[in-house]
Amino acid sequence: MLPARDQQLVQIVDAALADTARRSGEWLVCRPGCTQCCVGAFSISQLDAERLRTGFAQLEKSDPARASQLMDRVTLSISRIAADFPGNLQTGILDDSSDAQDKFADFANDEVCPVLDPETGMCDLYAARPMTCRVFGPPVRSEDGLGVCELCYHGASDEDIARCEMHLETDDLEADLQSQVETETGRRGHTIVAFALRR
Repeated sequence: MLPARDQQLVQIVDAALADTARRSGEWLVCRPGCTQCCVGAFSISQLDAERLRTGFAQLEKSDPARASQLMDRVTLSISRIAADFPGNLQTGILDDSSDAQDKFADFANDEVCPVLDPETGMCDLYAARPMTCRVFGPPVRSEDGLGVCELCYHGASDEDIARCEMHLETDDLEADLQSQVETETGRRGHTIVAFALRR
C-alpha cells in the first residue's frame, strides 16, 4: 500500500538532512546510540504508519527473530499505555478534539519507542522511520519558531543555528501521498508507532 513516490519524499528529506548535517558540523551531535528522541509517544501520519508496516514486513523476511522481538515490544508498550490512550483503542487513531490533544501532551512521555532495540540503542526500522524522526535534531522551522534538539548546537549563536536550518519543500508531496494512503487503506487520522505496528 505504500505509494511509489514515498521513496522520492524520503530521498528529498534525507538529502536535506545530509546538507544540514554538513553545514552544522560538530554542533549536530546526533549519532547511533543517542536515544533521547526515542522516548515519548508522538503522533504520526497514516503515511508514516504505512512506511513502518512496510519496513516491518521486510524485517520479518530478512530477520524473523528480530522482528518477533520488536513485535513483543509493541505488545508490551500497548499494554502499558492503553488505559490512557487519547483515542480509539480498536483502530489506534488519536482523537483530534482539543481535550484529547491536551491529554496527548502528557501521554506516554516516558514510554520508549518499541522500534528501538534496547540492547543496541538502534532503531530496528531506521530506513522506514517516520518523518518526525527523520527531521528531529537539526534546526527545523515550525509555528513556534526554529527548534533544535536540546543536545545539539551548544555554543552556536542564533545566527549560526539559522544558517544551519533544514529547508524542506515537501508539504505538497507529503500531503498528496498522505491522501493517497488514507484513500487506499481507509485509515484516516493520526496514530502512534505502537498502534501502527500492532497486529
